[in-house]
Amino acid sequence: MAATGPKSAKYIFVTGGVTSSLGKGIIASSLAKLLQSRGLTVTIQKFDPYINIDPGTLNPYEHGECYVTNDGAETDLDLGHYERFLNRPTSQANNITTGRIYNNVITRERRGDFLGKTVQVVPHITDEIKRNIRLLGETGEYDIVITEIGGCVGDIESLPFVEAVRQLKFELGEKDTLVIHLTLVPYLRSAGELKTKPTQHSVRMLLENGVQPDIIACRTEHPLPQDIRRKIAQFCNVQVSSVIEAIDAETIYDVPLLMQKERLDQRALYMLDLYNDKDADLDSWKAFLGRLKNPGDTVRIGLVGKYVELHDAYKSIAESFIHAGATNECKVQLEWIQSETLIDEHHCADVLAQLDGVLVAPGFGERGIEGKINAVRYVREHGIPFLGICLGMQMAVIEYARNVMGIEDAHSTEMEPHTPNPVISMMEEQKNVTDKGGTMRLGAYACKLKRDSMAHQIYGKAQISERHRHRYEFNNNYLDAFEKAGFRPTGINPDTGLVEIVELKDHPWFVGVQFHPELKSTVMNPHPLFVHFVRAALTYSQQKRNTSESSSALATSDISTAESTVARVETADVVD
Repeated sequence: MAATGPKSAKYIFVTGGVTSSLGKGIIASSLAKLLQSRGLTVTIQKFDPYINIDPGTLNPYEHGECYVTNDGAETDLDLGHYERFLNRPTSQANNITTGRIYNNVITRERRGDFLGKTVQVVPHITDEIKRNIRLLGETGEYDIVITEIGGCVGDIESLPFVEAVRQLKFELGEKDTLVIHLTLVPYLRSAGELKTKPTQHSVRMLLENGVQPDIIACRTEHPLPQDIRRKIAQFCNVQVSSVIEAIDAETIYDVPLLMQKERLDQRALYMLDLYNDKDADLDSWKAFLGRLKNPGDTVRIGLVGKYVELHDAYKSIAESFIHAGATNECKVQLEWIQSETLIDEHHCADVLAQLDGVLVAPGFGERGIEGKINAVRYVREHGIPFLGICLGMQMAVIEYARNVMGIEDAHSTEMEPHTPNPVISMMEEQKNVTDKGGTMRLGAYACKLKRDSMAHQIYGKAQISERHRHRYEFNNNYLDAFEKAGFRPTGINPDTGLVEIVELKDHPWFVGVQFHPELKSTVMNPHPLFVHFVRAALTYSQQKRNTSESSSALATSDISTAESTVARVETADVVD
């Protein structure tokens, strides 16, 4: 029997028009999920048109959270969606920016690889884009590679990517490439109509760049009538069956089922000439949605951070709570708390007393630090379940040092470089680093758990691997003092001795982690730390209710007793 070579991948491109934030990443993830559920191997990559090498140096207000992969790449937050939907890790190859493309080409030019030729956008930049697009497909690992092109068609910075798509479509052939264009069909309330003109103009702009979309996905607030679909098909050179309704959904996790209803996966397979007779197996996904939409209880968890006005800055944390809530069959009601507002201790107490759990979020810089420390102190003293992530764990260390161990000037050298008690300090290998992008401790590292710890109970194993993004660490010079004071390091990196997890002995549920567990939570594999944290919050909430009901019953009993006593006294007065 002749040996077969590596499988040849098919390529799907997802572009967007009219406006940004239409949800290209969710459409790409949903289609990938449907294809995966049919037994195909699929991966998704994101090509971003900005000139930064990666999002690692971007302010969260500019770009939301920076998602970190196992291999240490700082990437776009859409890669989080890809992993959460597909339950497969991504890598550095899954996110490419204009900055990296140009950096690669310029580096080659400096090295003399172009033999003195004039380096131009076409063909040199577009060739580098195409090389990166095909990188994952040439591994032989995937049947289909989905590439999301960031930005909007018509943006100046997106033009080289659209040109690269045009060239690839010509080079690979019609049956090996597919272009899905996501556009907006707005509803004008005053006219009472859905309007197709923005979609027509968007597709025309794509056609001017030489790319004919094969499928048009229409983001809309209202169902698309058949006559609207026919109109779009007629003006945009596609078949009516290739006009897909992408209606607003209650949750992003509904979108795969909506796309299945629209037969997006069937249409894509037909146009790629891929025979697949398997039905999409979404039973587990539907079971997750059933638990998500029918919670038996509700818990209120405070997320304390400095970027809470922009929820995308903590996107993976918010999604991890959705996964953990569904697992516990309860709704997690997140309260977004600006850490600067907690600097006043009385206000801090008023806000946190109403909650069932508190998460102190990751971040950088000194703004809002004292508020985070106040939050940690309140939950520690009042037995409220607590999870600190990265900077949140570091604030727990500082708070304990100051308020329990009596080290009043304890601090982190990130905020106070000359503190006499740096319980949190810069990692040794970071001290000579001057560049900002891609130079932190990034990616997955091992962590060994103490067997008598809560962490070991949560994970159910002695060694784990988690993703990191930080420059500062627990100062091991203080390790013995903390342990003697009841603040336990229960997770240690076996190679460096870095403290990865801390716990509090005399507290119902108090865990701080240096890593980012939210980056590994998926729909099919909710992260155990979030699952157990939500469970602890649920237990705390139920205890509060039981105490409140007991108090109410006792108060009612006291009133009844008092009324009975008054009645007896009045009766006695009458008799006398």
